[in-house]
Parts: sequence; structure tokens; C-alpha cells
Amino acid sequence: MRIIAGIARSLPLKTVAGMDTRPTTDRIKETLFNMLQDEVPGSYFLDLFAGSGQIGLEAVSRGAKYAVFVENNKKAIGCIEENIEFTKFTRETKLYPSDVLTALRSMEGKYQFDVIFMDPPYNQEIEKDVLHYLADSTLLKEDTLIVVEASLSTGFDYLDELGLRLRKLKTYKTNEHAFIEKKK
Repeated sequence: MRIIAGIARSLPLKTVAGMDTRPTTDRIKETLFNMLQDEVPGSYFLDLFAGSGQIGLEAVSRGAKYAVFVENNKKAIGCIEENIEFTKFTRETKLYPSDVLTALRSMEGKYQFDVIFMDPPYNQEIEKDVLHYLADSTLLKEDTLIVVEASLSTGFDYLDELGLRLRKLKTYKTNEHAFIEKKK
């Protein structure tokens, strides 16, 4: 696993040993960032369920102004810390070693994000709880883009009741990216 593009291009990243996380493959990460190329430069980027931190670090490498990582797995937290140090992005990043909803509550009034990426455990509807929280949160701007990496069986039919809409759904062989925004 490596940084694909930007100022830290080709730097290798550590991954979390074991089956507790599912690192996004370089190929899917490249497709994702090609779709986000206009959103990332100058952005405040939030990486939820961050794993190794590779998505947020890729965003900073590609010009995001700041990335915040949220992770509660101890091995993954250590991995993110090492990857931040190795990429020398210590000033452009912050790590919340906490569960996602606790971290989101503690960020209220401190941040507003342009892009929020989340890769929660599959098929547990955790993304639904996070989207419920974000729908009324001050962490969102009017044009914040939320990207959810999910299993192919994940549904988003509840977005309308939250005042959100599915802008795009990109399907891969084993998973999908849902691009979600506030309804205008």
C-alpha cells in the first residue's frame, strides 16, 4: 500500500496486521480520488474508521489543507501515527483515538469539513447511525461531500428523510462508494 499521487507520491504506508481492517486497494483508491479530484485540493478532509489512515493521507498528499482521522482500534491507531510521522504530515493532520460518534460530538464547533470519507464495518448499519448524526451536525457545510465505502448489499433508501441525497453510486466487484450530499 502506498500514496498514489501528490507530494508524498510513492511513499509506502504501513497496514494493520490481521483481519480487523480492510485496506482499500490502490486501484479502488485511485478511482475514488479521480472522482474526488475537484473536491480535495484546499479541503478539510475527515477520514472516519480510518484503519491505516491511507485515505486521509492520500488526500493531504493531493492538496487537502487538513485531514482528521478517527479510529478506535489500538493497532490501527499506532499504524496511523506511524504513517503520519513517515509522510511528515504532522502539521496537516489530527488523530482522534476514539469511537466515531464520540469523536464527532467532540469536533462540533471546531471543524467544518468539505469531504467526509467513512469505511465502517460492513453490514452492521453503522454508516446509517453516522449519517443520522451528520445530517444535523455543524460539521457539514452546505456542499460537504460524504463518501461511504460499503458492501454491495448496503442500502441508502433512508437518505431522503435525513435531508440527504445520493449523488452517485460507484460499484466495484466487491464493494461500492456512495457519494452523498445535502439536498439543495
